[in-house]
Amino acid sequence: MIKKITELHSFKGWLFNFLLLGLSVALLPLLNIWLPEDSVWHVPSYMFSLIGKYLCYALVALAVDLIWGYTGILSLGHGVFFSIGGYAMGMYLMRSIGKEGVYKSDLPDFMVFLDWKELPWYWYGFDNFVFTLLVILVIPGLLAFIFGYFAFRSRIKGVYFAIITQAMTFALMLLFFRNNTGFGGNNGLTDFKRILGYSLQEPSTKMGIYIITVLVLFLSYVLSRYIVRSKLGRVLIAIRDAESRVMFSGYNTLHYKLAIWTLSAFLCGIAGALYVPQVGIINPSEMQPSNSIEMAIWVAVGGRGTLVGALVGAGLVNGAKSWFTVAAPDYWLYFLGGLFIIVTLFFPKGFVGIFSRSSSKNNKEVILND
Repeated sequence: MIKKITELHSFKGWLFNFLLLGLSVALLPLLNIWLPEDSVWHVPSYMFSLIGKYLCYALVALAVDLIWGYTGILSLGHGVFFSIGGYAMGMYLMRSIGKEGVYKSDLPDFMVFLDWKELPWYWYGFDNFVFTLLVILVIPGLLAFIFGYFAFRSRIKGVYFAIITQAMTFALMLLFFRNNTGFGGNNGLTDFKRILGYSLQEPSTKMGIYIITVLVLFLSYVLSRYIVRSKLGRVLIAIRDAESRVMFSGYNTLHYKLAIWTLSAFLCGIAGALYVPQVGIINPSEMQPSNSIEMAIWVAVGGRGTLVGALVGAGLVNGAKSWFTVAAPDYWLYFLGGLFIIVTLFFPKGFVGIFSRSSSKNNKEVILND
C-alpha cells in the first residue's frame, strides 16, 4: 500500500510539473497578448522580467542544493560562478551596442570615459553570440574544476571549505571593482540595447527570454532529478553522510565531488547569463559574500536535499525581499537572519519538510483506515 501511494504521488508530482510548465510557457504570454491592459487578468510586460529574475535565482538554488543538500559541501562562493556567466553575457551585450553609446565609439562607454585607447584582448570574440555561449558554459565550470580539484584533493571540507570559497568570492569582487581590469569597475556593465538584433525594451524580447529561462530551469530540474536518483546520486548522499566509509568501500570521492561541484558551477553560470538581459545590469556587487550566503539561505529555508525545496526557498526569500525593500528596507536583514535562525532551530528540513511531514501523517492514517 505504501508503494502504491508513493508511485501515485510521484506520478501526480510530474503531472503537476508539466502543467506548471505549460502554464508558464503558454498561458502567461497569452494573458499578456490577448487581454487588454485594463483587464484584471492581464499580465504586464514588466512581470516577465521580474518572474524571469526569480527563475534565475531558482536555478542557482537548484545548483547549490546539488552540492550542499545532496553532497554535504557548503559553498559560500557560488556568487562568483553566477557573476562570471553574467559578465560574459554583459560583455556580449556591450559589444552589441556598437556606436549607439553615449560617446559614439566602437569601445564601450565606460572605456571611453576611462580613456582606454583600444579594446582589451579578453574582450575579443564577444561580438559573436556563439563564442559568448561557449564562454558562459566553459569558464565557470573550468574555474570550479581547477579550484575544486586542489581543494578536494587536499581534503578540505566543512567550515574550512566554506571559508575558502568565501575568500575566493571576496578576492574576485575586489578585482572586478578595479577600473583598470576592464569590466566597468564599480558601475559594472549596463545600458544594454539589444540581443541577437532584438531590442531588449520590446515586450516580445522580454517574453522570449522569460520562456527560455522557464525551459532551462525545467530541463535543469529534470537533469538534477535524474542525477540524484541515479547511482551517482546515491554515492553523493553516501559521501554527505559518511565520506570515510565510502572511501573505505573503494570509491574515489574526489571524482564524485569534483563532478557535482563543476556541474553546480555550470548551472550557476547559465543562471547569471539569463539574469543579465532581464535585469539590465551586472556589477561586482553580485560577487559580494553576502549574496552567496543568501543563496545558501534559499536552500535552507526551502529544504535541503529536496530539489523542490530549493526552488520554493528561492521564491519565498526573494519574494519577501522584494516586499521588504519597498515597505521596510531597513528591516530586511533582520528578517532574513531571524528567518534563518527559526528554520534552523525549528524546521531543519525547511518548508518542504513541514508539508512532507504532514503528508506522511495523512498517508499513515490512510493505511491504518485501510
